[in-house]
Amino acid sequence: MNRERASKQRPRSARPSHAIVLECVSPDLDAGRFAVKRVVGDRLIVGADVFKDGHDLIAARIRYRAPGENEWRYAPMTHDPTIDRWGGSLLLDTIGAWRYTVEAWTDVFGTKRSGLGKKIGADQVVALELLEIAQLVDVAARRSRFGEVRTALKTAAATLANDALSSAERASVALSPQLEALMAANLLPTDLTAYTREHTVWVDRERAVYGAWYELFPRSQTDDPARHGTFADASRALPRVAELGFDVVYLPPIHPVGTTNRKGRNNALVAGSSDPGSPWAIGNEHGGHDAVDPRLGTIDDFDAFVAAAATLRLEIALDYALQCSPDHPWLTQHPEWFFVRPDGTIKYAENPPKKYQDIYPLNFWCDDREGLWNACRDILTFWIEHGVRTFRVDNPHTKPFAFWEWVIDEVHREHADVVFLAEAFTRPKVMKHLGKLGFSQSYTYFTWRNSAHELRDYVEELAHGGAREYFRANFFANTPDILHEYLAHGGRPAFRIRLLLAATLGASYGIYSGYELCENVPLKPGSEEYLHSEKYELKPRDWNAPGNIQWDVAIINRIRRENRALHHFTNVSFHDSGDPNILFYKKSAPDADNQLLIAVTADPHATHETMVTVPVDSLGLGREQSYVVQDLLTGASYQWRGAQNYVRLDPGHQVGHIFRISRG
Repeated sequence: MNRERASKQRPRSARPSHAIVLECVSPDLDAGRFAVKRVVGDRLIVGADVFKDGHDLIAARIRYRAPGENEWRYAPMTHDPTIDRWGGSLLLDTIGAWRYTVEAWTDVFGTKRSGLGKKIGADQVVALELLEIAQLVDVAARRSRFGEVRTALKTAAATLANDALSSAERASVALSPQLEALMAANLLPTDLTAYTREHTVWVDRERAVYGAWYELFPRSQTDDPARHGTFADASRALPRVAELGFDVVYLPPIHPVGTTNRKGRNNALVAGSSDPGSPWAIGNEHGGHDAVDPRLGTIDDFDAFVAAAATLRLEIALDYALQCSPDHPWLTQHPEWFFVRPDGTIKYAENPPKKYQDIYPLNFWCDDREGLWNACRDILTFWIEHGVRTFRVDNPHTKPFAFWEWVIDEVHREHADVVFLAEAFTRPKVMKHLGKLGFSQSYTYFTWRNSAHELRDYVEELAHGGAREYFRANFFANTPDILHEYLAHGGRPAFRIRLLLAATLGASYGIYSGYELCENVPLKPGSEEYLHSEKYELKPRDWNAPGNIQWDVAIINRIRRENRALHHFTNVSFHDSGDPNILFYKKSAPDADNQLLIAVTADPHATHETMVTVPVDSLGLGREQSYVVQDLLTGASYQWRGAQNYVRLDPGHQVGHIFRISRG
């Protein structure tokens, strides 16, 4: 192509010269592929880069729609002109999926008005500027749908065009806040530009973020190890759990347990005649996932149990384990839903070298995928109809991602308040992807983070990294599958330390029955399995046994309820401690009227003392100001001054402090 020919071509442009640029809208998760998450009552802070060529002023707003609404609503945005970053917010007052994006346009009236003000300030002639503004006001008047507004605009336009009046009189109308408000509401933009994508924010109820969980086996709520517990027994156990201050009672599977290849005590391959089997081996002649073990009672007994919990302000969470024992009704009704091996046998579950002969996995990509997926969804809706609004999902990372995205969306279409907890002890990216797909919260690596620096690094990653938009941590201190060596070797002080850390670092945390008794005997040295695991036998307990830490549990849960700073996770900030074994951190309520400083030792064996650095600037305290900190665990108060203050932690007595700051 020669130069002469090139010069005759029209210049190519990706957009008209007057186009407004909208970029970097936040919050954004994978270019809008997934929803960010919030809780009802939160404010969603929306930001965007908005600019255009030239010197015209720009206006921008958030366009959003609440769940179930067909009409768009709008929220204003303001900006920092030095960086062209705009921001605004909206109150999320309804559970469900909200849609939002950003719109911008040239503020023609604002531009003319600003120019008028500048020329008046420079003592220049503004006759034409006043006429231009009058024309704009007249356009707005003709488009107004309301008589009083139209009349006000026409009157203003006439005044602005009336050259019999002084420029000062006319300019006072042009620059009045009343006309500014009328024009903002009635002058339609000619270049309204919307961001290229709409985003979604999923709004949950508070329990998706905040709550204290307690895991118990209903069958162990008995005073006789030879007698299987019932729902009635479990109901009688609930007042103690409520007194300890828990919010959620999580039940392992309550369904009929298979007999074929039933596991015996301590995971023995052969069960004794009285062994109850693993509740995760679901299904026998009495039914499958929509039935209850007859040894526990009937479905009516379960309903009564849920009702009894509700009177104590306890919520029941059920295990959702998509696997079957060899005796599950689906094996005869739908053998095509399972993996058939070349010899015609059904494949049992394996995680080499571990074998789970009492469990058959489901083939989610079988030829009757639709039938299987619908059946799995119907399990959830069945229990929802029986008052369950929270599900702990067993090993979700071993099932298809596509299934979880589908089934969670299916449930949320009719029951937006349902909470899903992912038991996903797997690779970090897989765990986080499950959060993107819709899981409300997830187990974490908290159990394996035991030193102060490990905890600080991990919590900062979860609370302040990109995953904070969608991945919510539930810090379980132990589970029936996980007895960490820290607890096995640290004794009672280790249980008190981990309880305090889980309950104050995490907004959601949990313990499994027996934690309050400091049960810590492993199956064998180095194993995370409990000796005499409750997964394979009935385990009645003496809750008043010597050495129990029920007082610790009760007071910590009471402190959590009374201090809103502990209802959030992403509000944690860590601060310097002179001892690497002491973790020191701050938590503040969103409006800063509840501010806590927390110091916890990570060493269950030795006493540590050090100076901690209080973040006086972020707390609004002077560098030399005196203030009072009250230890909510003991009630003791201390006079502190400035940033450097002393703490001493003794695992045999005081493993930590929860200080509430008082300026009085």
